[in-house]
Amino acid sequence: MSSKSLQDLTPMDEKDDIFTETVTAVDINPEPVHYTRWQRFVSSVWDSPRAWPGSQARLRHALGALLWLAHELQNAYVSGMKEDLQMFGNEYVRLLTIYNAVYCALQIPSNLIVMKVRPAWWLAGCELGWTVFTFAQAAAQSTSQVYAFRFFVAFFEAAFQPVSYFLIGSWYTKKELGKRMAVWYCFMPAGQAFSGYLQAAIFKGLDGAHGIAGWRWLYIVCGCMTVPAVVLVFIFVPDFPSTTKIWYLNDEEKELACKRCLTNGTNPLEGALKPAVFKEMWRHWRIYMLPLGYIFYGLCVQAYNYFGIFLKSENFSVEMRNIIPASSWIASIPVQLFIGYLSDRLGTRFWVMTGVLACQLVPSVILTVWPASTGLKIFGFFGNPLFFITSLYYTWLSEICSHSAEERGMVLGVTNTAFYAFNAFLPNLIFVASDSPSFRKGFPTLTACLVAAFVCIVIIRLLYSRQQRRETQERCADEERNV
Repeated sequence: MSSKSLQDLTPMDEKDDIFTETVTAVDINPEPVHYTRWQRFVSSVWDSPRAWPGSQARLRHALGALLWLAHELQNAYVSGMKEDLQMFGNEYVRLLTIYNAVYCALQIPSNLIVMKVRPAWWLAGCELGWTVFTFAQAAAQSTSQVYAFRFFVAFFEAAFQPVSYFLIGSWYTKKELGKRMAVWYCFMPAGQAFSGYLQAAIFKGLDGAHGIAGWRWLYIVCGCMTVPAVVLVFIFVPDFPSTTKIWYLNDEEKELACKRCLTNGTNPLEGALKPAVFKEMWRHWRIYMLPLGYIFYGLCVQAYNYFGIFLKSENFSVEMRNIIPASSWIASIPVQLFIGYLSDRLGTRFWVMTGVLACQLVPSVILTVWPASTGLKIFGFFGNPLFFITSLYYTWLSEICSHSAEERGMVLGVTNTAFYAFNAFLPNLIFVASDSPSFRKGFPTLTACLVAAFVCIVIIRLLYSRQQRRETQERCADEERNV
């Protein structure tokens, strides 16, 4: 790749969180193009054909290889695990605590590891470990064994979220990133929902088959489904644009990916985190405020963890304890896709996030008040997953830290680590089993965290606007010196 061609590329302009594409000296698609009606429709809901001309179309399809995970603990707990393993105290909360504590421990190391080791290799190895201990949970005979197996499940699962956000943020432009982050994130609620429906079907059709309880069959089936994912991750994860050796991209497409990154203002990965970069990042607000905002946001949306427990207290059947929460995750998918699309379409993350958090206030207040109506409480639990901003928050983070791939990877890891560190102990304090299902300490605390998250996001917006003004002034000063 010629250095001259890269120098001729100008990054996208951003003003007050509204981004527009600058016309550059070297245009990726300079020729005028006439579009069909279908292409015009696609460009209105996804991307303009101009954004992916020629060989870029193949690059677009190649980047469609995303990751997915199954989330099965809550479904197993309300479907017989509690009784089989005598989990009548705070064991469920402790299981969540162990998972969160271990999960957060590998966040930062994973993003540092993939700066030197191919992400495809690292993620495939973690997927293999996850599969082994998912099978192991099916054979658990005591609560202590479940604790041990969940420890290793969390250890191997920890790499996927931070590394995936790190990778996706490295390939897409600002006009594309919100939708792509939303698509990737939707595999989480899809996995949650599928796990719930699967558990309901397994409990009805396999519970007791060959002397094996239904919740154990869930782990067996999930493990079997994950085996091919190990191979797929190893084969299809494309690594970073500047370091990719993936087989399905030719040299022209790899060069094109790097050009797109520079046009977007996303600096390429240069290697492992250097001591100078590490020291420098602690001098800026990003490493502090971005994790703090996510801590409060992540905590404020934790009510869904207790939906199944509430339904059990209301004597819903095992099938309905799985189906109703699963349906809330299904309903959240189009909402999340629309949120990602809207942020790309409007060219702003801040206003979309604050609007969604305002909607989240409704189910949070319902659960805090805990009305007498069972239907209203179901509405509160059901509405909780609809108004997540997880993918949008990480989109915003990736854009704020786009000037340095190393800092972006580090801030992503710190953000996830900080949230899971808090989430590892806070449920033990506010969601005590004796307070079930109303949790009079828990739900009011989550509502307070929602207000704090809103305040933090406003502060981040102000700091980011100041950062953009300074970067613009420095760029103008550099241009004047070069004249």
